[in-house]
Amino acid sequence: MTENAQQQPPAPDSELPTQYAPADVEGPLYERWVERGYFEADAKREKPPYTIVIPPPNVTGSLHLGHAFEHTLIDALTRRKRMQGYETLWQPGMDHAGIATQNVVERELGKEGKSRHDLGREAFVERVWQWKGESGGQISGQMRRLGDGVAWSRERFTMDEGLSQSVQTIFKRLYDDELIYRAERIINWCPRCLTAISDIEVEYQDDDGELVSMKYGDGDETIVVATTRAETMLGDTAVAVHPSDERYKHLVGKLIRLPLTDRSIPVVADEHVDPEFGTGAVKVTPAHDPNDFEIGQRHDLPAITVMDEHAVITVPGPFQGQDRLEARSAIVAALRAEGRIVAEKRPYIHSVGHCSRCKTTIEPRLSMQWWVKVAPLAKAAGDAVRDGRVKIHPQEMEKRYFDWVDNLHDWCISRQLWWGHRIPVWYGPNGEVVCVGPDDEAPTGEGWHQDTDVLDTWFSSGLWPFSTLGWPEQTDSLAKFYPNSVLVTGYDILFFWVARMMMFGLYAMDGTPPFHTIALHGMVRDQFGKKMSKSFGNAVNPLDWMDKYGSDALRFTLARGANPGVDVPIGEDWVQGSRNFANKLWNATRFALMNGATVEGDLPTRRRCRRRTAGSCPG
Repeated sequence: MTENAQQQPPAPDSELPTQYAPADVEGPLYERWVERGYFEADAKREKPPYTIVIPPPNVTGSLHLGHAFEHTLIDALTRRKRMQGYETLWQPGMDHAGIATQNVVERELGKEGKSRHDLGREAFVERVWQWKGESGGQISGQMRRLGDGVAWSRERFTMDEGLSQSVQTIFKRLYDDELIYRAERIINWCPRCLTAISDIEVEYQDDDGELVSMKYGDGDETIVVATTRAETMLGDTAVAVHPSDERYKHLVGKLIRLPLTDRSIPVVADEHVDPEFGTGAVKVTPAHDPNDFEIGQRHDLPAITVMDEHAVITVPGPFQGQDRLEARSAIVAALRAEGRIVAEKRPYIHSVGHCSRCKTTIEPRLSMQWWVKVAPLAKAAGDAVRDGRVKIHPQEMEKRYFDWVDNLHDWCISRQLWWGHRIPVWYGPNGEVVCVGPDDEAPTGEGWHQDTDVLDTWFSSGLWPFSTLGWPEQTDSLAKFYPNSVLVTGYDILFFWVARMMMFGLYAMDGTPPFHTIALHGMVRDQFGKKMSKSFGNAVNPLDWMDKYGSDALRFTLARGANPGVDVPIGEDWVQGSRNFANKLWNATRFALMNGATVEGDLPTRRRCRRRTAGSCPG
């Protein structure tokens, strides 16, 4: 053996095992980072700010691959900015998830043989808070497991005291500016959850149905219409045709008999009708269809509600008390008996909206609700992107954004729930209506009561970029970290969350948009490009892969497949390959240590790259 070989230090086999064990390293390392405050942000430091808010996961939720992908991207951005000398804030928090959370707690009560009505509103809300404290928010622990570098001391919840004040403040301002109003209009109604729901909570799928063509009127005044919802004919108040349709000009303005009822309804001419579709004539049910509602408004037609909140027929007669599906079959049978069925197509595949929570078929329903008048807010949100104050990446997503904000309908913000921000409006015994701000005293006395509805969850999450920083108080954090630097989120909520944040941010913060850049990522799919779903049998719990291969292996797999706005396929083999790569880095380090490498002392000063001065340095 040579003298040099004899002088080499012994191999430190006891210090580094031959195989990398992520569980032994990742958890303890992350906790040291948190304890030392590496992820915290100080609004009083003079460093330039860099801010990203987390898209708040539902308090009922758990980490899925979509979260893991999104959080990996945000973590990469924020860690890089910290190294570049920015005062970097990754703002964490959770959403109270009105319908989802109420459903969870109601199911728990059901196991006890109780309903929320047995408890009453106040006790039920207390029960939800109890559930939130004991069982909600498990995703926070899973985020730690993933290694998310968020400022945990700043964690917020959309129902906490400060954010509730933000909600009440902006509601009052919008109300005073006549941008919030109450009106009876068509909404998406879930007969199971018994509440209006937002467009994003409606899932469309192709269902087997039946297209029935039936004759209205008699003799020369007969007209054929078609429908997939025969039960709604009980609420028809007109038949509409196109003004230029020669086939029906002799009928426009006349009354025709509505079968199975003792009513006659007019034939009206309306530009909305497509004369090339079907018979060119459509039944008009203003209380149960959004397009029919608009026709009804234009022609001053009455709106007859034929179902209650459970989708049970309420019209007096042989169908009263029947469920809508039961009534559908019974009405078709009755029309067939009268010889009014012209054609039946079964099965008829068509797109039908379902509640995303309970999968019940949605019922369009005329209802008195609270609305946001979005036209001026949406215009401001569109202008901010058009004039370059806000950039959308990838740029081709701008068209989708403009298609949405330029055609946005007024937003229904009331929900018939008990869990959520209760609408801050009081009604008096003589028809008085008072909107109460956070600094106002609510009216008291006999006959006064508060509106029973709560606000759409998207209303409070639309305030997220500034409510989490203390608005409406003018805090140091608000001054330092607003506007946010970047929003990282999926393209699937560009309309429902991003557009709402744009509208509220510009309105509340004197025309300053909530962020400079919107970075849209795609969806995580399986290795064959198929959507991940429990029903497809290809859904993956990312914790399982982290247990098996380590968090870094999962994050590396997700990050290397990321392209703006493009869906990301992922398979277990790819995560295993990333684990093998991490193990190679481990063994390379082990080899270096075995051969005398050291990490003691100060890191060497980086040498200046000579090529940098020539403008060709790649680093």
